[in-house]
Amino acid sequence: MPRPPAKFNAKPFAYHEEIDLRIDTLSPLGQGVGRIDGWVVFVPFSLPGELVRARIYRNAANYSEADLRGVIEPSAHRTEPSCPLFGECGGCQYQNLDYETQLDWKRRQVAELLARLAGIDHDPLPVIPSPRTYGYRSKLTPHFKKPRGGGLGDIGFLREGRRFELIDVPQCPIASPAINEALPGLRTDVLDRASDFGQGATLLLRESEGEKILTDPRGTCEQAVGGVRFQFPAGEFFQNNPSILPAFTGHVAAEACGAGARFLVDAYCGAGLFCLTAADRFEQAAGVEISEASIRWAARNAELNGICNCRFVQGRAEAIFAEISFSPAETSVIIDPPRKGCDPEFLEQLLAFRPARVVYVSCNPATQMRDLNRLCGDRKAAGAYTLAKVQPFDLFPQTRHLECVATLDLTVDS
Repeated sequence: MPRPPAKFNAKPFAYHEEIDLRIDTLSPLGQGVGRIDGWVVFVPFSLPGELVRARIYRNAANYSEADLRGVIEPSAHRTEPSCPLFGECGGCQYQNLDYETQLDWKRRQVAELLARLAGIDHDPLPVIPSPRTYGYRSKLTPHFKKPRGGGLGDIGFLREGRRFELIDVPQCPIASPAINEALPGLRTDVLDRASDFGQGATLLLRESEGEKILTDPRGTCEQAVGGVRFQFPAGEFFQNNPSILPAFTGHVAAEACGAGARFLVDAYCGAGLFCLTAADRFEQAAGVEISEASIRWAARNAELNGICNCRFVQGRAEAIFAEISFSPAETSVIIDPPRKGCDPEFLEQLLAFRPARVVYVSCNPATQMRDLNRLCGDRKAAGAYTLAKVQPFDLFPQTRHLECVATLDLTVDS
């Protein structure tokens, strides 16, 4: 066997020891999970029900990690990956799993996170599938490292299971056809200009309306969603699966107005995606954002679409709702925080504002469930919420990622 790394823990398995084990389930990170004598082993690219051969490369305090060496008994749901780099590139986890089963496992994982992190026994609705399961991404950001010897190395994404090693990605099947058409030319241009780069960098390919590809983060991208047109900087955040956005934003809007609220607050409004696609269902709507630049783009998008009942205000981290004059009892609040979830200070302000309904949108169900524990944890307290509905959306087919929309209703009056 090869020499183990200096800090390798030799128990319970030797370095590169090969073991056979049955995979029981999938972790939230998309890895197969098996057990030997109760000891947990994580094996990427393995599927529930399979008997696999795995090679150990790390023993942690209470689990081990291994590379998949072979499938002895394959799952009936195993499929042939569309990408030749699947299993090496860390971008996709489920290309080897049929799509219906991907959706089922994602729903199960949301239910497990609800129970474990939020302490709530609630059955999520079936995951809304993406109309496109490949070719859906409208944004791609390949990386490369600092040039060495006058040339560039691989241009792509992190190799599976590695923190720093890149794998070269000349094409990406989950990216849009227009991006894949533009990618070779951008790669050639960067390789030809290797001497221009003193450090590594992240490239940008973003598809705008009309299959136009933008590579300048400051360029203006355009995207229509459910009849509403948006403009935003190509390098800034905007949901990047256009095929599912009408259904996604439509559900959020329907849930926000479902409690009979007259007013809407979008507390992480960005360029105005949820606020503007829902504004026609409310008497008045307000978008709140800490970023001054985002507020300008959101206001511009309201003007672009002739939406007059929606205003945008720059909030302060310590007083997000200070400029909101709506009656909380007649207001719904949409929140779509970054992956880290909501700051405790924001949750305290939300509980103090006490809107009639909260629609919590998240790209990270783990931090979402943590926050639901705070919002729904003490149901006897003033300002507590009850979880009414959980609707997952598969914005990221072939990967472990998904978006989850939780609907919360105020349950206790002061």
